[in-house]
Amino acid sequence: MSKTMEAATGESLLDRTVPWVGLAARLIVGGVWLVAGGLKVSDLRSSIRAVQVYELLPNSLAEFVGIVLPLVEVGIGLLLIAGLATQPAAVVSALLLVAFIVGIGSAWARGLQIDCGCFGGGGQLGEGEKPQYLAEILRDIGLLALTGLLVWRPRTPFSADRILFKTK
Repeated sequence: MSKTMEAATGESLLDRTVPWVGLAARLIVGGVWLVAGGLKVSDLRSSIRAVQVYELLPNSLAEFVGIVLPLVEVGIGLLLIAGLATQPAAVVSALLLVAFIVGIGSAWARGLQIDCGCFGGGGQLGEGEKPQYLAEILRDIGLLALTGLLVWRPRTPFSADRILFKTK
């Protein structure tokens, strides 16, 4: 768009593009949370084991986290997909992703041989499997970048926030 057209419409290419990238980010990150939480919520014992294998929390706290985390993940996923309370959901998403990156990095640094447990499975590796720490950390960094966009610019097309709060 030429400078003259930008001046006439008041919108730069960035202003027109970011909301659509934000919509994609909302759906991708929300979908990942929904799948991750959904797979764990049906088997809370495995979810608890997945938290325990990191050896970072006392057993009673690991049990609590193993039970609550899948519910939080499903909740964040639903909020992001619907575009409802997008910015608060994105902030919680970012905090969880940072915690996961730190946890996976800690397991890697301590030489633990575990599965991240991100999508169920209880944290144990199958016979002959090796940890995929680098790939898991890179995945979470990518999701964190998308989440950061939603914290910065939470208003996206086709969101409940736009309908409820009558914003562009």
